[in-house]
Amino acid sequence: MKKNIMLIVKGMIVGIANVIPGVSGGTLMITLGIYEKVIGIISHFFKNFKENLKFLIPFGLGLGLAVLLFSKIIGYSLDKFPFATTLFFLGLILGGLPMLWKKVKIKKKNISNWLIFALTFGLVTTFAFLSSGENVVSLANLGIGGYLMLFLVGMIASSTMIIPGISGSFVLMLLGYYKPIIDTVRSLTDFSLLGNNIIILGVFGVGVLVGAVLVAKLIEFLLKKYEVKTYFGVLGFVLASMIAIIKPLMGGSLHFLEVIIAFILFMGGFLMAYKISEK
Repeated sequence: MKKNIMLIVKGMIVGIANVIPGVSGGTLMITLGIYEKVIGIISHFFKNFKENLKFLIPFGLGLGLAVLLFSKIIGYSLDKFPFATTLFFLGLILGGLPMLWKKVKIKKKNISNWLIFALTFGLVTTFAFLSSGENVVSLANLGIGGYLMLFLVGMIASSTMIIPGISGSFVLMLLGYYKPIIDTVRSLTDFSLLGNNIIILGVFGVGVLVGAVLVAKLIEFLLKKYEVKTYFGVLGFVLASMIAIIKPLMGGSLHFLEVIIAFILFMGGFLMAYKISEK
C-alpha cells in the first residue's frame, strides 16, 4: 500500500512537470529514482505484463490526476507567484542529484565522460535561450501532409518528454503546436467538434507512442552498454535544465516575503525529492 502511494505521488509530480513549458518530466523521473524502471516498461511492456501493470496503474493514476486537477493550479501559481513556484521545482531537481551522482561517481577520471557531459549540458542550455516562438499552427482542415507533420511532432514531443532536461511542452511551443494541442484537449466536450478532435489527438497520440518506444529502446541500449557515459550525459541534461527553469525569472524584482516563501518551497521540494528518490 505504501509503495502504491509513493508511486501515485511520483506520478503526480511527473504529470505536473510535463504540462509546464520549461520543466522536464524526464529530469524529475531521474531525480525521483524511477527513470530506468519507466524506460524498461516502455521498451518491454508485454514481457512482464503483470509486474508492469502493478507499477503503471498507481503511477498513471497519479499522473492523470495531476494533469486534470493540478495543472490549472500550477499554471495560476506560475502566473501569480513565478519565483516561488519555480524554486519548488528547482528543489525537486536538486533533491535527486545525490542519487544521480552515485551513478556517475567513478575512481578513474575519463575525459570522454566529461565531454559527453559538456555536450548534453550545452544542448539543453542552447534550448533554454531559444525563443519560444509566437507562431501557432492551425489544426483546422488538415490534409495528409498536415496529419503526417502532426504525427512527427508527436514523436518529437514524446522523445523530449523522456529525454531528461528537455521540456516536451517547451519543444511543442517552439514548433507552434502547444496551444493548438491543449485547445483540442479542452474542446473534447464540444460534441460538434468531437470527431475531428479525436482524429487529431489520435494521430498525435500514435506519434507520441511510437516516439516513446523508439527513444526508450535507444536509452535502454545506452544504459546497458555505456551506463556510466549515459549517466554523465544525463547529468549534463539535468544540471542544464535548472538554467532553463531559472532563465524566465532573470531581471525580475522580488519582495522579501516572496524570497522567504520561495526558500521554504525550495527546501520542501528538495527534501521531498531526496526522500522519495531513495524509496
